[in-house]
Amino acid sequence: MMIEKLARIVTSILPVEKHRTGSCNNCGECCKLPFKCMFLKVKLDGESYCSAYKFRPPNCRKFPRTESQIKPVLTKCGYSFKNNHDREL
Repeated sequence: MMIEKLARIVTSILPVEKHRTGSCNNCGECCKLPFKCMFLKVKLDGESYCSAYKFRPPNCRKFPRTESQIKPVLTKCGYSFKNNHDREL
C-alpha cells in the first residue's frame, strides 16, 4: 500500500494525460487511496472536502493523472478519460 502512495507522489511531477475530462465532484474517493488522508473531512450532508485544499500537494491536485489511476474510483469520480479512438489529435 505504501508503495502505491509513494508512486503517486513521485509521478505527480509528470503532466496530466491530455485526454482527461471533467472536474472534481468532491466524492473523496481519491483521498482514500490507498488509505484515508488525514485532511479528508465529511460534512453533515455527506459531501467530502479537503481541510488543506489551498495547500494540497501536486499528487492531490493532479489526481487522476492517468487513466490507470482512475480505475479504483471510476464509478464515483467526476473525472474521466476519453477512449483512445475518441482522442483529439
